[in-house]
Amino acid sequence: MNAPAGLRREEDFRREYEEVLRAFHAGTMTPADRDRWYGRRLTAVLRHVTARSPFYRRHLAGVDVESVTPDTLHTLPFTTKEDLRREKYDVLSGTPAEASVFYETTGTTGPPTPCPRGPRDVFTSNAAVEESWRRLFRARFGDRMPVVGLMGPSELYAFGDVFGAVSAALGTCHVKIWPESPRVGFRTALRLIGELGVEVVVCAPAMCLSLAKAALHHGHDPARLPISAFLVLGEVCTPQFAANVASVWPGATVYPALYGSQEALCVATGAATGQLHLSALNYLVELVDPDTGRVLGDTGTGELVLTMLVDGIKPLIRYRTGDLVRITPATAGAALPGPVVEVLGRVGDRIPLGSATLLPAELEATVLDGVRGCLGYQIVIDERDGADEVTVRMDLLPQAGDPDALGAGVAARLRERAGVRARVVADPGLDPVTATGSYVSWKAARILDNRVEADGASLVARRVAHRYAVTT
Repeated sequence: MNAPAGLRREEDFRREYEEVLRAFHAGTMTPADRDRWYGRRLTAVLRHVTARSPFYRRHLAGVDVESVTPDTLHTLPFTTKEDLRREKYDVLSGTPAEASVFYETTGTTGPPTPCPRGPRDVFTSNAAVEESWRRLFRARFGDRMPVVGLMGPSELYAFGDVFGAVSAALGTCHVKIWPESPRVGFRTALRLIGELGVEVVVCAPAMCLSLAKAALHHGHDPARLPISAFLVLGEVCTPQFAANVASVWPGATVYPALYGSQEALCVATGAATGQLHLSALNYLVELVDPDTGRVLGDTGTGELVLTMLVDGIKPLIRYRTGDLVRITPATAGAALPGPVVEVLGRVGDRIPLGSATLLPAELEATVLDGVRGCLGYQIVIDERDGADEVTVRMDLLPQAGDPDALGAGVAARLRERAGVRARVVADPGLDPVTATGSYVSWKAARILDNRVEADGASLVARRVAHRYAVTT
């Protein structure tokens, strides 16, 4: 009996994609091959969205989609987060019933938006994660597979399904340990980590420190727990933060593992080098000036704009992510083949401070450079006598060394970077909002700016902070 036409189309797409993916990962994909792939996929997606998405049918009205190429893509209008919130289900190129699984955004800073995924979306997005983990685990563990602990943010998020499916594909045991869940909690999470020999924890960066703090509270020595690697995602993670985590978890390494979102899927995946590489078969990327929208090219620093190349349930065209990134070409022999993506923070999280405007990654790197044994930090900004003044509150372990010397170093770096007065205060009772991390935003978790009224994100972070207390 012949297979239905829809099933045949999916099988044909999968075969073609797998062939291109093998060439991409093997390094045998030529620039001409890449350009042909981009051209074909862009046309397929534009046909798809204008035929099936009510929003894009209106948004791209009058556009001859057959004539649009990667070189002329910049002439199309942007898609914004406000578009997604306003249009909701009309952005979809299909109905939720046609999807394999339904997710939605957390809705912390605006109405939640639907993010269903079909078989094609899941297959192409997970393929990049699977190859990333395969190579990273080989570099870290050789021929054996570790036990993986997944610590996700919510049940309506793709986190658990994506990493669960990738773990299954690689043949590694995984356990969904969600310490923020009232039915699990930190005590149970730590018990399972010890009993199961969990060597890899997948989580947000802030969770690395919350888990250490919880371990000490519940009588565990982090050095005696089996964790060997943290694969982190969802917020800024600078090399300085990673080095501090390694001092709190002796023998463990922090790897940025994934950059993406509910609506844009898995945009970049991590390598054993600590770099993130673009899932280049699935996206055309542009960088734009975050204030003017002027196109800056596809390398350098700017706000990331994505055009998705897989004609699934919710492909987005020229989607302004609101994220500031730096993109550089991968070097010959790189751990993964796509361009390197460095995530610098949200556009809205830029901090005017003294004589400078700092990106989240720049501010975190300045504060944590050389800091060890820190279980958490919060940057408090006040204005005194017309000048900005910074107090960095830190929860410090004994191995952090002399707090006065540490504070002098932080103060000197902030004075040099932004011309502000600064001091460090040791605070073992650090505000739980600092652990909310990626649930709302890095800025809402890390910055208490007393110069201005609290914005919506900061208020949300304060409301949910009790969920992140490690002592319950």
